Amino acid sequence: MAKAAIKTKKKGVEKTKNKMFLELDRVLDQISKDKNIPKERLIEAIESAFLSAARKKWGHLGELEAHYNQESGEIELFQFKAVVETIEDKNTQMTLKEGRELDPEAQVGDSLGVKMDSSEFGRIAAQAAKQVIITKVRDAERDLIYNEYKDRVGELATGIVRRYEKGDLIIDLGRSEGVIPRNEQVPTEHYKMGDRVQSYFLEINPFARGSMIVLSRRHPNLVRKLFEMEVPEIAEGIVEIKSVAREPGVRAKIAVGSGDKDVDPVGACVGVKGSRVQGVVQELRGEKIDIVSWDEEAARFVCNAIAPAEVVKVIIKERERSMEVVVPDDQLSLAIGRKGQNVRLAAQLTGWNIDVFSESRVEEMSSRFKSVLVKVLGIDDSNSIILYAHGFRNIEDIAKVDWETFKEVPGVGQEKLKEIKEIAKKAIESGVSTDKLMAELAKAKEKLMEEKLAEAKLNAEKLAEAKPDEEKPSEETTEKDNKNIVV
Repeated sequence: MAKAAIKTKKKGVEKTKNKMFLELDRVLDQISKDKNIPKERLIEAIESAFLSAARKKWGHLGELEAHYNQESGEIELFQFKAVVETIEDKNTQMTLKEGRELDPEAQVGDSLGVKMDSSEFGRIAAQAAKQVIITKVRDAERDLIYNEYKDRVGELATGIVRRYEKGDLIIDLGRSEGVIPRNEQVPTEHYKMGDRVQSYFLEINPFARGSMIVLSRRHPNLVRKLFEMEVPEIAEGIVEIKSVAREPGVRAKIAVGSGDKDVDPVGACVGVKGSRVQGVVQELRGEKIDIVSWDEEAARFVCNAIAPAEVVKVIIKERERSMEVVVPDDQLSLAIGRKGQNVRLAAQLTGWNIDVFSESRVEEMSSRFKSVLVKVLGIDDSNSIILYAHGFRNIEDIAKVDWETFKEVPGVGQEKLKEIKEIAKKAIESGVSTDKLMAELAKAKEKLMEEKLAEAKLNAEKLAEAKPDEEKPSEETTEKDNKNIVV
């Protein structure tokens, strides 16, 4: 069915402008300017809105279309009727004679648009149209915000605190608002309206019900971005932040390195008299920051990360990707940190599992492990020391390791190594466990200590009972002493 050009002639309706459309063009221009939304999109939204309202009122009238008339500043509604020889439905059909009154060239089968009287909109229809317009304008505005901010994800965002909404912090970013959800806030930080705040641009979600822009004050990359802003060498690529570990509001560690041998990466980040790092600390509201030197060698990197504690020895377990860090007895608490904070951040920073031991503890544990190896494998102390030094600290490791690796252990003959491996396999198969044997040794040691303490206590009691008799003065001596007292 051919559709003829729309005609603006109305049947029996005087052509007057509806009050709803007064100054509509000026309003559209103002909204387009204020919201930075193309006027064409607003017109499409309004046409769609009025068409929706018209369908609610005249849905039974068939095909409807809405068009914006810029000259008159009104939305014109058209009902399309089919030109037929015999009318069966007046609402959707017209005769050829009626059609030619609208279009002299009309033919049977054409579809002609008849302008309807928009003044017949009821209050409910007008309200529905208004809601659709608001929704469409909001959607258009959200699209613009999304297109403007989508490339800023992962950057630093600076804004002004506006308010709290159900625990979420609303930040004015200028052209839009961002939100710092409760779970992305630092519990120790508190803000008031008008405060300036910098945050990490976490994501933008065009389908979110509230603010599309999600910001974070907890993300480790916030520290990275703040240092990029404070340290020119990082922004220029001379110094690189290799990794960041953070416990928000309490402490953070960053590992830095440089491809230029003449540049001290740690010094560059600290700045003269600590000026650069202090700028970051102030922005993070007093959060302590440790800056450590990154190293390609994992053991050195772990030693740097565990600072300020000194490291005596590092034992690497490649298979488990873990390290045992040995520190002096008096620095054990410093290496572990308050509630394990220092070693936890060091592990996050390096990507290695880190166990910290004191020297005396390591000596005690190594003695027990060696005793287990000697007892189960039937080897002498020298062989147990060699196996322990090369990472074979329990029977399970020896039983599971492949022969090609195990035969490379120096200082022990291959025949002896084969014998040791066979004994270890049989021990495991018979249910022997290193952990059980270690527990037994620990219990035996505790029992021995208890016996020694009991013996010492008994000796002390005997000594205490003997002393009063030995030191008790005789009656004669007492009388002589009393005579010598001068009153």
